[in-house]
Amino acid sequence: MVHLDDTDLQILRLLQTNAQLTIKEIATQINLSITPVHDRIKKLEREGIIEKYVTMLNRKKLNKGLVVYCNVTLDKQQHENFREFNEAMLQMPEVVECCVVSGTFDYLIKIVATDVESYHAFYQEKLASFKAISHISSFFVMSEVKSTTAIPI
Repeated sequence: MVHLDDTDLQILRLLQTNAQLTIKEIATQINLSITPVHDRIKKLEREGIIEKYVTMLNRKKLNKGLVVYCNVTLDKQQHENFREFNEAMLQMPEVVECCVVSGTFDYLIKIVATDVESYHAFYQEKLASFKAISHISSFFVMSEVKSTTAIPI
């Protein structure tokens, strides 16, 4: 585990809020000169704390306004079924999150779609066609109270 001091945490908070901040802007906000800020960011990248920089898109403006969570239970909890299902999920762009979970089902999947009809097509043609699935429960998001990628630090 990497030790992070208060300055590292300040930098990470700023970058989580806006990854387009320049090193100069970060330096100004945390009252430090440019070179140490640059060096710290490079260290955070090298150590894998900063994995990548991405752009968050407004899915509604891109006509992907429907969010659906699915609980998926596999027929048999065998290694091969999990491997095949994991690989299938990686190939489906509609699936934006897929987690193996404990409890009464095996997977929690987050899907984005244009509308109910497009989700229904995805469900029938892709998701339900996977032979190892014994049960799928779909939950349609009515409104999002909070949606963030920021990790509390």
